[in-house]
Amino acid sequence: MDRLTSGWDLLVSAEPAPPAVVVLGTAALALLAVGQPRSWRLLRHVVTLAHEAGHAGVALLCGRRLRGVRLHSDTSGLTVTSGRPTGPGMVATVAAGYLAPALLGLAAALALANGYVVATLVGFLVLLAAVLVAVRNAFGVLSVLTSAALLVAVLGWAGPVPRKAFAYLLTWFLLVAAPRPVLELRRKRGRGRAADSDADQLARLTGTRGGLWVAVFLLLTLAAAATGALLLAGVSGLSGPGA
Repeated sequence: MDRLTSGWDLLVSAEPAPPAVVVLGTAALALLAVGQPRSWRLLRHVVTLAHEAGHAGVALLCGRRLRGVRLHSDTSGLTVTSGRPTGPGMVATVAAGYLAPALLGLAAALALANGYVVATLVGFLVLLAAVLVAVRNAFGVLSVLTSAALLVAVLGWAGPVPRKAFAYLLTWFLLVAAPRPVLELRRKRGRGRAADSDADQLARLTGTRGGLWVAVFLLLTLAAAATGALLLAGVSGLSGPGA
């Protein structure tokens, strides 16, 4: 009972900010992970998971029926929904994918800026549980369970500073990683290899150009990254004593 009470207190209580070296060090690690081809090939699965979760979540919010989510070993993914093939709900569902990692990172940055470290990690764990219900292939299940196991391990056994470091690293990663798939999409479209991409689907749905949607995705993911960075840098305070 005491352990349960202690866990609840951590969930709803704000914690002191970590030392600036932790905040800035995790930012540097996240940038390195995104920039290095080997680490990116592995960690891109995290971005794909967030991407497909964005499609699925917005589809449900728009009243569409979620048929399933698939995550593949080549870091691609697919979310299948049913409902009206056109209209605002379909547009929002398709648009959500590339924006989801950035928005999740921004939400996490806002929570961390207010000291809610455990709540941030629990929020990610709840999201994984929701995605797991919708996953329809073995690799997808393995990917979600592996991610969830890591979060559970951090929540259950990491001390305050390592727990904060992990939360900041994950948040930084989502923020700085979000624009990279958009840039990859831009290159693929330039080579004529992405005719059925989210941007091209949106172009057909709205009567606009796919390149416009790529620009929108890039602008919004960069804006989210910049805003999240300001929030996290402010916490690092560089402005006050660490935890």
